[in-house]
Amino acid sequence: MKKSMLAILLALTFGFTAVGAFAQKDPMVGGAAMYRSKNIVQNAVNSKDHTTLVAAVKAAGLVSTLEGAGPFTVFAPTNEAFDALPAGTVQTLLKPENKAELTKILTYHVVAGKLTTRKLHKMIKRGHGTAELKTVEGGMLKVTEQDGKYMLTDEKGGQATITTPNVIQSNGVIQVINAVLMP
Repeated sequence: MKKSMLAILLALTFGFTAVGAFAQKDPMVGGAAMYRSKNIVQNAVNSKDHTTLVAAVKAAGLVSTLEGAGPFTVFAPTNEAFDALPAGTVQTLLKPENKAELTKILTYHVVAGKLTTRKLHKMIKRGHGTAELKTVEGGMLKVTEQDGKYMLTDEKGGQATITTPNVIQSNGVIQVINAVLMP
């Protein structure tokens, strides 16, 4: 009898834990909750891991676009990803005279539509191991999946991995990545 009760209590405990994990609506990114009711910009400004990206979006004049109806998928590089670029790259891109180049790089990280990893998985399967995504910039990204991880390859052969997937927003989805992609 005691073993049966213990088994029931353990099952209930693990069951509620699993339900709680799947029911989490607002994941944490950069120490801040990402609310489904807010748009991409409203959430990104609160992430400590995306201060460089937010500064770049502001410098490029893309705030109103990313606050728009969308839907958009933003492959959002972290501050560490920007820090891995050659010294001085970010500072140079943030200068007003380099706005066109900055805009080109940032829009290369945006795809029209709401692409969750579930949708990416289906696209990769249909593409026999690779999905090709046309970016807002006009270039192409290749997406592959290996051991449950999603990798993006840019047109120069650079690669990024989705580190925090499926951060749902009111106007799309953010896929946090660990590298800056280059058109």
